[in-house]
Amino acid sequence: MVKDVWLNLPVKDVKRAQTFFTDLGFTFNAQHADGVNSACLMMSEKNVAVMLFAEHIFKSFTSNNVITGTDNSEVLISFSAESQQEVDEMAAKVEKAGGNIYSKPQLNQGWMYGFAFSDPDGHKWNMLYMDLSKMPK
Repeated sequence: MVKDVWLNLPVKDVKRAQTFFTDLGFTFNAQHADGVNSACLMMSEKNVAVMLFAEHIFKSFTSNNVITGTDNSEVLISFSAESQQEVDEMAAKVEKAGGNIYSKPQLNQGWMYGFAFSDPDGHKWNMLYMDLSKMPK
């Protein structure tokens, strides 16, 4: 069965993307990337990897044009938080690192608290704290 999950995203500048996510507190696995054309962003304790590939490398995998920027959405990558405070702290880091917050931290559906942002390449991200005790049954 599936042992690992690898998401692949095209980026215009691997170093810039790596700096952005490092500023947010994420780590990278140097074993799976060269740091020039690719970087391996580690997303969780379960080692979900997001590979950041230079656009020309990404395009060679897909044989399609790369959709870019703020007018398009190819996917929304969501990740969890342990508290509302952690969501607020991450939002501040995103803003400081140069990301675009397009949905400010807020309560949603009475049990989820989160925010959404775009990284410097326009990829959409969403951080959520989910209070399952308040989730409707």
